[in-house]
Amino acid sequence: MLLDFENMEETVIHNFNGGEKDTRAKMYNDENMKILYGVLEPGASIGIHEHTDNSEEVFCVSGQATVYIDGKTEILKAGQAHYCPKGHKHGMKNEGTEDLIIFGVVPKQ
Repeated sequence: MLLDFENMEETVIHNFNGGEKDTRAKMYNDENMKILYGVLEPGASIGIHEHTDNSEEVFCVSGQATVYIDGKTEILKAGQAHYCPKGHKHGMKNEGTEDLIIFGVVPKQ
């Protein structure tokens, strides 16, 4: 199945999971999977949240994010991926000067 994010409607999520500012996202969601193309402007964040019934993989297309996972801090850069296993907590913030562009994959487990 082809997912054409350029032709999907964009959703603006204010204070995503308690984060700061807005996250712009184009999403595909069905009974098995959520796949999103997201943009966080400088200073925007996705609040720390727990994945109780799924995991999440985030691939950084451009920009840089500070990622918080289980009390630790990581730096996610373009070309890298971040993985949050089921049962763990994470969040991220764009502390850079350019937009953070990510692809996220959340399989339902």
